[in-house]
Amino acid sequence: MQPASVGFQCPDCVRQGRRDTRSGLTAFGGRLSVRPRAVTSTLIAINVACFLAAHVSARFLGDTVMQPFAVYSGDYWRLITSTFLHYQVLHILLNMYALWIFGTFAEVQLGRWRFLGLYLVSGFVGSVTVFWFAPLGQVSLGASGAIFGLFGATIVIFRKRRANMTQLLILLALNLVITFTIPNISWQAHVGGLVSGLVIGYAYAYAPRPQRAVVHGGVLVLIFALAVAGVVVRDRELAATPGVPATAAAGIVRSASTRPMALRPHCGQALWRTTVL
Repeated sequence: MQPASVGFQCPDCVRQGRRDTRSGLTAFGGRLSVRPRAVTSTLIAINVACFLAAHVSARFLGDTVMQPFAVYSGDYWRLITSTFLHYQVLHILLNMYALWIFGTFAEVQLGRWRFLGLYLVSGFVGSVTVFWFAPLGQVSLGASGAIFGLFGATIVIFRKRRANMTQLLILLALNLVITFTIPNISWQAHVGGLVSGLVIGYAYAYAPRPQRAVVHGGVLVLIFALAVAGVVVRDRELAATPGVPATAAAGIVRSASTRPMALRPHCGQALWRTTVL
């Protein structure tokens, strides 16, 4: 007999009770939480805080935006910090609205650490894609790479749950049309975030149940490691490009990165050619 809250129970009764009791896990292995939107709310608060800091300090903005030339010069933190910056009020409002919609859904479905890993890795992959394919002097900032990662994972979750994806796919198609037709939008970050979100979402949804925690964590680590390797390869490629090392050594990027920047462009023009993510 085994002690229970009231009296004693036989071992067979205890085993049967455990089979009949919910595990407290989501369908994808995450732990259920009494505050299922805590991580989403925290990410929104961080984005808002960085937005305000960037408006107060041009130096803060200049040292944290994504610029391939600056990353090549050694400012690797920009690959992450730029995903928490926004250009103007409408930019952050749209991104935070999308983060609230997709973030709360993904956090409830996946659990906290899986959701946070998806968000951060997708944003980082989006920045690395910008590092590879954007012009060296282009300045980019925004959370859209990470949000497109949530978008991609949500599509996989819908497919796994056999939910109707018609509206979701229409919304994705509209966003991709906007990405490739409207100027000053970083298609690189959007595509990089979307692809990484699809891959991570597939691993989350279809990993074998007994090993899913290991598979989920391993996929996040693997994609992050591949992205870091991509940064190393791109660095070496730029180092072998005639004229690039000399320009970086002359400090052109460093001096440019601290110049004041037009946060509210007039008629679509800014001091720099800035691309929003």
